[in-house]
Amino acid sequence: MRAGQPAAAYMCPCENGASRFTTADVRCDLIRRQWARQFWSGFQLADMAVTLNEICHWIDQTALSQAIQVTKWAVPAVQTIHILAIAVVASSALMIDLRLIGVFWANRPMKDVTARFLPLVWWPLLVLLATGTIMIIAEPARSLKNPAFQLKMLLLIGALVVTLLFQFLQRRNARFGDSRSGPRAAAAALAIVSMLLWSSIIFAGRWIAYYA
Repeated sequence: MRAGQPAAAYMCPCENGASRFTTADVRCDLIRRQWARQFWSGFQLADMAVTLNEICHWIDQTALSQAIQVTKWAVPAVQTIHILAIAVVASSALMIDLRLIGVFWANRPMKDVTARFLPLVWWPLLVLLATGTIMIIAEPARSLKNPAFQLKMLLLIGALVVTLLFQFLQRRNARFGDSRSGPRAAAAALAIVSMLLWSSIIFAGRWIAYYA
């Protein structure tokens, strides 16, 4: 409803004294429901935006955030560790993916490859979590309100789900991914999806700094 416009202008025929159930009544009800959905949808989105702004402001005013901000070397040092950790995780996942495709260590059992590289996928995630948390605390608005950061988090969840799926399939079938006896099409498809996800995570991580 526009400011200054009488409420009667928004009334449907059924609200203007119509006493019979007509097509106009049905149209009136549909219009009213659609307007209500749009109103509440806009209200909820605005409320979420306000809440996120409040969270970012609260984090930014904490003593830890202020301490990190005044320490000039803290953020570059943490970012360096974060980048090294993502390099270890992504490269280890790549080795497993290349083995699933059959272009790396194809003559070795899949269990030997996973025993060597899979721990390097999971354990450095603790470093990523710690350094990522520090960077969010240092610059909350730059991260939490950034669509590139949000995309990175979704892609990371997808990559971890794919990794868990690989482990589940390998436990069900010890020959999964072996070039001679295991299922090849499913293993190759899983490897391609994994490589695309990890590449996209790296891209989104770099995009955070340039997204306006």
